[in-house]
Amino acid sequence: MATLGALAGPAATEPAHSTEPAPLQPVSATWAALSDVHLDIIPRTEEERARVQAVTAPPTDFSAPWPFEANPAGAQTVRARPTADAFSQPAANLSFAQELDFRVGNGLFRRVWVSAPSSTIASDGLGPLFNARSCQRCHLKDGRGHPPEGPGDSAVSMFLRVSIPATDTEAAADEIAAYIEGTHPTAPDPVYGGQLQDFSLPGIPAEYRLEVSYEEIEVPLSGGEVAHLRAPSYTAADLGYGPLHPQAMLSPRVAPQMIGMGLLEAIPTEDILALADPDDADGDGISGRPQVVWSHAHGRPMLGRFGWKAGQPTVLDQTAAAFSGDIGISNPLYPEPWGECTEAQVACRQAIHGDDAEQGGFEIDEQSLALVAFYSRTLAVPARRDVDDPQVLRGRQVFYETGCPACHRPKFVTHRLADDNPASFQLIWPYTDLLLHDMGPGLADNRPEGRADGREWRTPPLWGIGLTPTVSGHSYFLHDGRARSLLEAILWHGGEAQEARDRVVTMPPEDRAALIKFLESL
Repeated sequence: MATLGALAGPAATEPAHSTEPAPLQPVSATWAALSDVHLDIIPRTEEERARVQAVTAPPTDFSAPWPFEANPAGAQTVRARPTADAFSQPAANLSFAQELDFRVGNGLFRRVWVSAPSSTIASDGLGPLFNARSCQRCHLKDGRGHPPEGPGDSAVSMFLRVSIPATDTEAAADEIAAYIEGTHPTAPDPVYGGQLQDFSLPGIPAEYRLEVSYEEIEVPLSGGEVAHLRAPSYTAADLGYGPLHPQAMLSPRVAPQMIGMGLLEAIPTEDILALADPDDADGDGISGRPQVVWSHAHGRPMLGRFGWKAGQPTVLDQTAAAFSGDIGISNPLYPEPWGECTEAQVACRQAIHGDDAEQGGFEIDEQSLALVAFYSRTLAVPARRDVDDPQVLRGRQVFYETGCPACHRPKFVTHRLADDNPASFQLIWPYTDLLLHDMGPGLADNRPEGRADGREWRTPPLWGIGLTPTVSGHSYFLHDGRARSLLEAILWHGGEAQEARDRVVTMPPEDRAALIKFLESL
């Protein structure tokens, strides 16, 4: 099996502090073919390649809205609703049959699972350890999760991942480390597994209770303004199975928003790898690296795209892993009926499970799993707002001048796909490169995942970010929800983004306000 190091293509060439993202560069077709096996691709013609190159070229005029900018998801874009349902709409270009599948998948996404045995066989199998009883409980209204907001508040949309360093022998037995160059050898906690579950069925202890405390940090800004950040500390309290491993590494994660996932999945791997510059060959201080992880759905290494550290390669992989780890529901990719329970958790493994023969021996069968994945792929991205507002236009220019597009890549064109795939050949504006970046010590969780080290995170998409208060009822951002505003999120940027962050601190207050106004329009 070839490693990524043997297949990576040339780095993008962008001058230091450029206001324009570099054009896409060709990379090895071998790796692209290996990674996009989940898609039925119709190869681009040379004419189409030229069209893609032209439409994704860096902008030169900032005085007016750009063509198609108001439709961030291309033909999948829907109007921006001023309600909490803004993220819960089907993509605008679904056929009648596809919309029916979307509706059925939505019902499964919202399904509240119960413990086995139950008269509702199709809904039993919960737990025995779990973080939520449905997908919707974490991704409320398909939006962002949040940390507990004080004593007594549930952490239902947030949990702690856990792992320990692995020896070389253990790593060699791991299918990921065996195939993928640069993977950090880690293993689950021998007692608590790969994530901590804070709920359980009667008679089985929950694994923990999440406690969060904050220290306020004052940040002076230009123009006499002051911002306040909150630095979090996390405690796994009330551990139900004894102490964690002495080398346990914990990482807090809130549930991310769900929109546009099928479009992100359809971005050509070669276009993402063309933006990678792991050795900072162009000297601009930005060193995006591709995550590469094992696909349980396809049985091979693939480019990681989903999750805070890009730990999952496809929407189906992400969906199946969440059913198993978050709800304790067995499925064709994760067949263990006890979900995440380890051998040390005897009562959990011996509990009655819902792996029914009529569902293929699983608690959710292949067809239902596929419908939930389809729903997740086809959640629409709302249209931009205020694209012609003068302050938004100024903020967009500030965004480029500050260097934000170096990581938050504005636009791509998706693969041309067969079988009436609604993600086919769309110009999209997700504002991400889907690469890993060193974000500095302030945001470090000090826990590696795959090829990502303890300071690296995947660039999160920005589309829809301005609708977070409307959909989720809060304005908490970043992987653990520590930022209470978009400005706070920017001020936590460090590492590769330190220079861009510092420019935001020192720029005229009116430009800073315009930048935030632009982000709120996305």
